[in-house]
Amino acid sequence: MPQIIPIRDLKNTSEISQMCASTNEPIFITKNGYGDMVIMSMKAYEEKMYMLDVYAKLAEAETQVKEGKVLDADASLKELRSKYNV
Repeated sequence: MPQIIPIRDLKNTSEISQMCASTNEPIFITKNGYGDMVIMSMKAYEEKMYMLDVYAKLAEAETQVKEGKVLDADASLKELRSKYNV
């Protein structure tokens, strides 16, 4: 379940830091009852960015397969072996 806190609670920086470290999910900050910001630990942020990169690469690979720009497995292995003299 997402954590939602009012912006006035940001003055408790050590408590907020502990909240971020204890969960892998973002913490939503509200201002006057409306969403204003999202904060998360550096670890959670880096994991999210890594997964976004993986998803982008998968989408690119799927596009290449649909467009026929990908060699079959045997051809790919031959190309790698010749490139690295294996």
